[in-house]
Amino acid sequence: MADDLRLNTDLASALAEAEARYRAANPKSLARHEAAAQAMPGGNTRTVLHYPPFPLAWAKGEGATLTDLDGHRYTDFLGEYTAGLYGHSNPVIQEAIRTALADGIVLGGPNRYEAELAVELCRRFPSLELVRFCNSGTEANLFALSTARAVTGRAKIMAFRGGYHGGVFYYGLAGSPINVPFPTVLARYNDAQGAVAAIAREADDLAAVIVEPMQGSGGCIPAAPEFLAALREACDRHGVVLIFDEVMTSRLSPGGRQALLGITPDMTTLGKYLGGGLSFGAFGGARRFMDRYDPQRSDAIAHAGTFNNNVLSMAAGVAGLTRVLTPDALASLNARGDRLRERLNDVAARSGLPVQATGCGSLINLHFHRGAIEAVEDYAADAARNARRSQLARLFHLDMIAAGQYLALRGFMALSLPITDADCDRLVGAVEEFLAVRGPLIESAVG
Repeated sequence: MADDLRLNTDLASALAEAEARYRAANPKSLARHEAAAQAMPGGNTRTVLHYPPFPLAWAKGEGATLTDLDGHRYTDFLGEYTAGLYGHSNPVIQEAIRTALADGIVLGGPNRYEAELAVELCRRFPSLELVRFCNSGTEANLFALSTARAVTGRAKIMAFRGGYHGGVFYYGLAGSPINVPFPTVLARYNDAQGAVAAIAREADDLAAVIVEPMQGSGGCIPAAPEFLAALREACDRHGVVLIFDEVMTSRLSPGGRQALLGITPDMTTLGKYLGGGLSFGAFGGARRFMDRYDPQRSDAIAHAGTFNNNVLSMAAGVAGLTRVLTPDALASLNARGDRLRERLNDVAARSGLPVQATGCGSLINLHFHRGAIEAVEDYAADAARNARRSQLARLFHLDMIAAGQYLALRGFMALSLPITDADCDRLVGAVEEFLAVRGPLIESAVG
């Protein structure tokens, strides 16, 4: 950062200067954004990828490096919101896709890869006796919840504030007008007593409880093991289907966070990197639920989806799980993430500023907050403070981009296999400089 940035005396002027610098540095991304806005609302077809004043547009990705249309290079710490675990150019994944592509796509029938991928997933994840594929984590959660409602004959679902289970299952504090209109009970995350009481109260018409073993969009907030254990016991007692949304957390061990904690749900939903970086989703669980999808049964539930067994996703998924993502590779990745989180927290502690990094393994979220974070209400309930922190997050994001570090506007990071210790060193240095330069603004914004 240039020395003159130190002259900014308030958050608004600092942000204005950073945005002006960003606009001047990225004319081709700006032009692309303006052209896209002629055919897409706001130039956007995926809300999370927009950030003000306009998003960078990518020309190329290689390993853990992104190059934008203006030729700037960045270390990719976003990792496509966990879907980019393999990086942008893993040769094993690329060769699997090329082979499948050469053999023909949209085949209109079973292919040689899907059963192999299903067997591998069932081998890895303790809850999966049977599994079916779909096209995204959103679809996986829709099908899992619909399965629970169909099998139990009950209507309601229970979720947790701050939870994100896809584009039509968003339970942030403001809610979403396009959520699927299932009757929904909301509870506080990590509040075992409150959740157990709600399950008991709603049990007669409660089909399922869906929970992320670590809230991702909610800020990388890990579920306490005793919280998940309490959900498991309460669901057993009342005949409620417990669904773990491991779309993000599946990468925290070869068997997801359920294997790490030894807590097995009735059903699990998956997505993201498990298709090798291509479109992918999966839902599965105990045979007593999944058997209903056997088309040979007289009472079979039909599950359609033209691209459920998309040959490219199936081939890439098999290659990734059987040839790249070994237990040792995954352990190394998550250990690197734990070290990075610890270093970021050490830097924050030395600065004396209200900054902290949360998460598990290779998933990290940087927060401008003072005090413990166990649920989204802990840091996002004050509207005035949220407005200031939103400006601060924008400033941090732009300063990281200026330093060649790419992460989510909300401070989220998902490490990929090609990320190195040297990459982490540079990120820590950039964050350390931001804290040194912007310290007074952080203090005034957080309060």
